[in-house]
Amino acid sequence: MRYARFSHEGRVAYADVTDAGLAVLNGNPMLELAEPTGEHLALDSVQLLPPCEPSKIVCVGINYGEHIAEMGMAASAEPTIFLKPPSALVGHGQAIVLPGASNQVELEVELAIVIGHRAKNVGEADAASVIWGYTIANDVTARDLQSTDAQWMRSKSFDTFCPVGPWVDTEWKPSEQRIWSEVDGEVRQDSTLAAMIANVPRIVSYVSHNLTLLPGDLILTGTPSGISRIESGQNVSCGVGALGVLSNPVA
Repeated sequence: MRYARFSHEGRVAYADVTDAGLAVLNGNPMLELAEPTGEHLALDSVQLLPPCEPSKIVCVGINYGEHIAEMGMAASAEPTIFLKPPSALVGHGQAIVLPGASNQVELEVELAIVIGHRAKNVGEADAASVIWGYTIANDVTARDLQSTDAQWMRSKSFDTFCPVGPWVDTEWKPSEQRIWSEVDGEVRQDSTLAAMIANVPRIVSYVSHNLTLLPGDLILTGTPSGISRIESGQNVSCGVGALGVLSNPVA
């Protein structure tokens, strides 16, 4: 199943994503039994929003070997994690707004895990039981600030610096699918999930041993090499396997 969260004529709701568009639901399908209302909407008639409402966004850094090399960093024995605030979220089609504080903003396509159940000290073998589904994220980064600040928080946390979507897929499973990004149709990143150093079960287990995960929380799993500068007026597209395409204009 694919679930979208959207705004339409002043309301926010969830829907099943079908070949014909959106079948509107009467609740949040992650938290409750949400039944179809019988209302159907065309995708192009709504504004897609981030498909979940996280209390936090946990990010895994330097999780692809070639990206570690292009950053001039060293691999770590354990996953490197940091946080982005929910205020950075935008949905498919919403603008990435370049901040005046930075002169070098870059894209980072990532597979995103959506947590479905409260999770603490989860073993790798049980990681799938706390995952609701998967979506696509863009860990937008002010690279010049990342290189000068002692912490990554500022460079990763500006408003609009976490596009997520277009929806969450609860049946799709990660394996060796392609992960890619484009700017105005030109490929910038092109790899596979098989290149991840820490896989999804390892990531979920590790994060849950360090902090409690709540329903709706997002875990971004790292980006491959090819991180690229983005400029106002461009359009950024990110994809992971058959999860769809997350596209955002840059303003």
